[in-house]
Amino acid sequence: MKATTESAADYVTRVFDDPAGIDAGTWDALLAAQAAPSPFMRHAYLDALHASGSATGATGWTPRFVTLWQGDALMAACALYLKDHSYGEYVFDWAWANAYAQHGLDYYPKAVVAVPLTPVPGSRLLAHDPRARAALLATVVQLCSDESLSSLHLLFGMDDDIAACAQAGLMLRHAVQFHWTNQLPGATAMRFDNFDTFLGSLSQDKRKKIRQERRKVRDAGVSFRWARGADITGDDWDFFYRCYERTYLEHGNAPYLTRDFFRRMQRAMPENWLLFIAEHDSPGGPQPIASSLIALGRDADGALACYGRYWGALARVDCLHFEACYYQPIEWCIAHGAVRFEGGAQGEHKMARALMPVKTTSAHWLAHPAFADAVERFLEREGTGIGNYLEHLEGRSPFRQG
Repeated sequence: MKATTESAADYVTRVFDDPAGIDAGTWDALLAAQAAPSPFMRHAYLDALHASGSATGATGWTPRFVTLWQGDALMAACALYLKDHSYGEYVFDWAWANAYAQHGLDYYPKAVVAVPLTPVPGSRLLAHDPRARAALLATVVQLCSDESLSSLHLLFGMDDDIAACAQAGLMLRHAVQFHWTNQLPGATAMRFDNFDTFLGSLSQDKRKKIRQERRKVRDAGVSFRWARGADITGDDWDFFYRCYERTYLEHGNAPYLTRDFFRRMQRAMPENWLLFIAEHDSPGGPQPIASSLIALGRDADGALACYGRYWGALARVDCLHFEACYYQPIEWCIAHGAVRFEGGAQGEHKMARALMPVKTTSAHWLAHPAFADAVERFLEREGTGIGNYLEHLEGRSPFRQG
């Protein structure tokens, strides 16, 4: 535990430098009460990132988990990290850091309220009520000021988080992701019956393109199998990691996540994972050549949601990436009643696969008044551009008109 102080709002503030210091059941109970309780904010996920060495001070993610208490009751909490770089955040502020450097100022260390290496929207300021959420945010900003940090960044927050940040005067920044929704266009609450029904909702050119891409994979002798939860074997996890690691190494980087992180996921959160493995026909039997790992979660109303996370291949097959990362997961979502499939950060090409644009929001506080003013003006211009971009994308819908 880093420190214990009395807050101005009659809360006791405790800051932890290791998520293991917080009781998992207490953290998860508070998370479950939020509007968007993604599996990536579960205690086991955050603890695995730390304990596996994937997100620690050594990798530039120094934990400062801030919690507010009344007696033995956890009233509010957030995963705060001190950063000495901007990697693994997916909300890009490199230009801000460069501007600081050009003026002889230090942008790092900074603070982020985020899930490391995971650009998935979800509740960030976990709180029992709006009052506790506001007190938590005020405590975090004060901590940043006390530690002379340049800035605070809350990444991929949800409505409650963003409302609290706006009320506190933080600057808002918008970006775009692409998500697939299991709903017939123009038909409220009607889901797709099967993949062919989904294809039938698309325009002719998009429908034809998807069929061509899937045919190329089949004609190459590639088929898929999937495993969920405890049915994902240790050998499956080992093969997945070979694929995942290969993708990073091919781009000249070491993977963010260690093999130990996924061992911990297999032990602590098996129910939250779905693995697709591509197998190539050969005289000696099917040989695995690629894999994609999908995360599973439940919304506050219990609806099943899926999140595209990691992929890799040991052999090159035309259109294999599209099949493994989009078509197989979408087909699974339809068969199992998932309400949506979030495709991850960036990727306008995903629209051709019916993943539609969704606005995401982050919030930012900068300690330096002049830079805060400059960033605020920049965000106003950028926000106008994002609005125009979304309008442009909506005009390119892949779905049939009328």
